[in-house]
Amino acid sequence: MDNIGPLSFNAARFFVGFITILPIAFLFERKKIFQNINSNKHLFFKYLILMSISLFLGTYLQQTSLLYTNVANAAFFTVFYVPLVPIILYIIYKSTVHWSIWPSILLCILGVYFLSDFSDSQILLGDGLVILCSFFWALHIIFAGKFMQKFDIPVFYAALQAAFVFSLSIFFAFIFEEVILSNILLELSSILYAGALSGGIAFTLQMYAQKNIEEAPAAIIYSLEGVFAAIAGWIILDQFLKFNNIIGCFLILFAVILSQILPTSKINNIK
Repeated sequence: MDNIGPLSFNAARFFVGFITILPIAFLFERKKIFQNINSNKHLFFKYLILMSISLFLGTYLQQTSLLYTNVANAAFFTVFYVPLVPIILYIIYKSTVHWSIWPSILLCILGVYFLSDFSDSQILLGDGLVILCSFFWALHIIFAGKFMQKFDIPVFYAALQAAFVFSLSIFFAFIFEEVILSNILLELSSILYAGALSGGIAFTLQMYAQKNIEEAPAAIIYSLEGVFAAIAGWIILDQFLKFNNIIGCFLILFAVILSQILPTSKINNIK
């Protein structure tokens, strides 16, 4: 974000992700691509559009938030998608929401209070953008899980998704940002990492994972990104958390873990 805008960065990273995983898709899935698509074209493209738009808005809001807040805050507020996943599942698919989700949400809100510096309006804006982006991350996790229940081409679908997000990002980048190739090349190392490994391999692994795990347990596992981001922010960017920020982090992590553990605990069986 030192030399290019969030839309330009996302366009570059998802283009790299697309060209990274497309050859892998054709290598391992070429025999079943058309078979899967033709089995239900309407549902296939419906999920492609829903997942791609959710991913585009989630990554754009998260990337934009980094202009105003730090990596640790961005990572921890993003895990709000964990309690959001079962709520949205209930609203859209009428899946039952366990009682433990409500105290988990309250703990998340308390964690926000400790983690955010509300005296700094820029930090508040950045944290707000991340909380909004977590809604779209939750949608993406849900739609990915529903897609993998119907289709079996995770690598090819991840490639199509990357191409779709690249197209949306480059379109809006030319409208709202100044796209300069020389500036993009200055961030080449970050783009290659975020594109090939994060935007390419990681999202492909997500599709594979959600073939064998439900959306809510998947969300709690994904929340470990906050832990890795906090450590990486400390090692790479020298971003340190204050004591009250650390308390906020633990409260949020406890909340998202609570929302997943209690539904399967012995407490759930007590009448």
